[in-house]
Amino acid sequence: MIERGGRAKETGEALRDHVRQMFHWWHRVRDGTLKRASFRSYMSPLRREVELLLEVGSLCGEPKTEGVCREILKRRQALWTFVHLEGVEPTNNTAERAIRPGVLWRKGSFGTHSAQGLSFVEAMMTVVTTLKQQQRDVLDYLTAACAAALHDEPAPSLLPASQVAPSDQVAA
Repeated sequence: MIERGGRAKETGEALRDHVRQMFHWWHRVRDGTLKRASFRSYMSPLRREVELLLEVGSLCGEPKTEGVCREILKRRQALWTFVHLEGVEPTNNTAERAIRPGVLWRKGSFGTHSAQGLSFVEAMMTVVTTLKQQQRDVLDYLTAACAAALHDEPAPSLLPASQVAPSDQVAA
């Protein structure tokens, strides 16, 4: 928006300033120097100001900026979820990091050439990512899954150990 000049630039600069303030407070919440209740209180007027800026931007006379502002306003409720719901981050960095290995694999291997290959890669990447998030050993799981398949038994669960009945867990 800033690079588009005119009223779009003014709107973009004001939004950038508010985002900087929000992240300043967010980092303080994350490091424990600002209580979540105070953060919510601080964010209330900032939210109103940002939404007002987006409404102004949706009428600024620059078509791309107007469109972006309207699209964000359509999702205004979801935009602020991180303020009220603990465990939700204000960015998609975690999701981006989670899919990065798949993107790198696809670029390095030129992807797959069949629906079956695609399905296999999707399943394997899901399994590997899930196990890594749970700090479980991938090779141990895959070995147990192959052994189960050879014996016509169900595959071991990918659910965290705290959510699986003891009879369903893979032996360590």
